[in-house]
Amino acid sequence: MDLPFETARLILRPLGPQDAVTFSTYRSDPQVARYQGWEAPFSLKQAQDFIAEMISQEPGQPGQWYQIALERKEDGQLIGDCAFHISDDGQQAEIGMTLAPAFQGHGYAREAVACLLEKLFISLQVHRVFANVDPANRGSINLLTYLGFRCEGCFRQSMWLKNEWVGEQWYAILREEWLAVHSNK
Repeated sequence: MDLPFETARLILRPLGPQDAVTFSTYRSDPQVARYQGWEAPFSLKQAQDFIAEMISQEPGQPGQWYQIALERKEDGQLIGDCAFHISDDGQQAEIGMTLAPAFQGHGYAREAVACLLEKLFISLQVHRVFANVDPANRGSINLLTYLGFRCEGCFRQSMWLKNEWVGEQWYAILREEWLAVHSNK
């Protein structure tokens, strides 16, 4: 998978050392970290180490997560990131998404994830893309539903996260379902 990708307003590109301060800042926001696997604050050292790990990886390799920077075209600002994990057999991908608070609610997540789905289904030819969402995370649920994902399962208090039991909702979309809507791709 070759980066960067472009949308109308975004450049999806590899994270770089220049992103560490901004990456650390938005990941340190307790509201941003609320539904994520990391704890706030997210130190500059953690950001630098994470970015160094991403730089050492090739995007789209089976068995690994890859984080993509979301850069706003109009000013070159890092506004968030999205991630994907390719299954060991290369047939499925799990995705995740994080946006800095100032950029939430403006359609950037929809734009970025739609672009990522196209690359996963067309370039990597994955069969299925899925996401795990906290049932309280209405923004992510609305995003996935808008993009054509369906809820495949709801699990109550199924995951121990940040010292409490939380629920999980699993959403997925098949390549054939995505292609039916995007048949010109």
